[in-house]
Amino acid sequence: MSTAIIWFRRDLRLADNPALKALLRDGHLPVAVYIHDEPDLDWPLGGASAWWLHHSLVALKQSLQQLGSDLLILSGGAQQQLSTLIDDTGAESVYWNRCYEPALVRRDATLTAHFEQRGIDVCSRSANLLREPWQLLKKDGTPYRVFTPFWKSLYKFGPSRDAVTIPERIPAFPGSKAPESQSIASLGLLPRADWDKTFYTYWQPGEIGARNALENFCETRLNSYKTYRDFPEKSATSRLSAHLHFGEISPLQLWHYLLNWSVSDASPGTLTAVEAWLRQLGWREFSHHLLYHFPHTTLQPLDTRFERFPWQTDYTDTLASWQKGHTGIPIVDAGMRELWATGVMHNRIRMIVASLLTKNLCIPWQEGARWFWDTLVDADLANNTMGWQWTAGSGADAAPFFRIFNPVLQGEKFDKAGVYVRRWVPELSNLDDKFIHKPWSADPGILADAGIRLGKDYPEPVVDLKTSREQALAAWDRVKRQSA
Repeated sequence: MSTAIIWFRRDLRLADNPALKALLRDGHLPVAVYIHDEPDLDWPLGGASAWWLHHSLVALKQSLQQLGSDLLILSGGAQQQLSTLIDDTGAESVYWNRCYEPALVRRDATLTAHFEQRGIDVCSRSANLLREPWQLLKKDGTPYRVFTPFWKSLYKFGPSRDAVTIPERIPAFPGSKAPESQSIASLGLLPRADWDKTFYTYWQPGEIGARNALENFCETRLNSYKTYRDFPEKSATSRLSAHLHFGEISPLQLWHYLLNWSVSDASPGTLTAVEAWLRQLGWREFSHHLLYHFPHTTLQPLDTRFERFPWQTDYTDTLASWQKGHTGIPIVDAGMRELWATGVMHNRIRMIVASLLTKNLCIPWQEGARWFWDTLVDADLANNTMGWQWTAGSGADAAPFFRIFNPVLQGEKFDKAGVYVRRWVPELSNLDDKFIHKPWSADPGILADAGIRLGKDYPEPVVDLKTSREQALAAWDRVKRQSA
């Protein structure tokens, strides 16, 4: 039996794994490997994502062992590690599922050319998108830059492949010939401090955790998803984004599961809720298509007019206040503290904190993108890039620059009773609902009764919301005039 390498990357699962299925169907003896290689120097793995990756690899290794195989752990340049592994095992082929981030696309193209020149077959498969970026284009052959027509096309045509079943057994490579593996711990993915101690309360990385999260969402929160998804205290979202990013579950699995659920569940509103959630899956797809076609946008604005935008240059202290949740603006501080404690932030709150950073504080969106990249367990380059460029107004299908989220009004609308703010900003817990989102507007006596001294127990606002909004709009007007 010939030997082939199955290289796990952003597909840390056994179910619906097209590359693994193809290798076994082709009759090869598999050598399963994960290589810790970071070719993107601009976006090295963030701390929260590293925590998740550690536990996801542990889960994958256990799953492979249960089916009779195992997972090799290696680190270093992928070309060198794969070449050595080919020499050690006599492998004739390398199988992998495709990635779409710019640095990974370039790396994979180089690897393909290198191994084909050596006479090693390279087999890549689609596993992590519903449709490949080159499969879903406008009639003129150019990529979509507006979400609604993109989504209509995606929903009309659906996925480009069928799901593949999980193998019943995966044969092990002979023990006497098995290459030496590093330990997962040797990759150094876990933080040295106890920053992650609360993560274990919120998350179960791995394929089983992904399946549990999906089933729990459908059984307990799906029907109320459309109604409550914008309310952070309701916890109405699916909590599947990190599982999707690491490929512990595929978008195709979610697509079919949710559509089947809408057929089997006769509860009122189920189909509407499913369609609303699938639309969010469409946003993920859209972000990956955008990044594939516009790879420069991880650091540069898609709208080139923003190259002339007068961002602040001296913002170290203000940025730190935003990062730590000490801006003096309660809904923003609650979101930033939730992020630090849990590795995630509610999507509505993400937009609010991003709007404050880029428009009221006039700090470059790249700074926010870097902080999210380091602190989100679901940090995904495509989603992160699109989200920040959308809020800043510089990306595809972006919010107009003049759309500036007012955090007070947003808080009063989506956290009316202040439940979310009180949870994450406990120093405001005794403040009346009327002032919970704007404590600076309360009389000193009211603040004193709540045990709050602004500037001591809780910060005064780092910026005046009205004045900063006017300044941001004036700056954008100057940029537009210069670009005319």
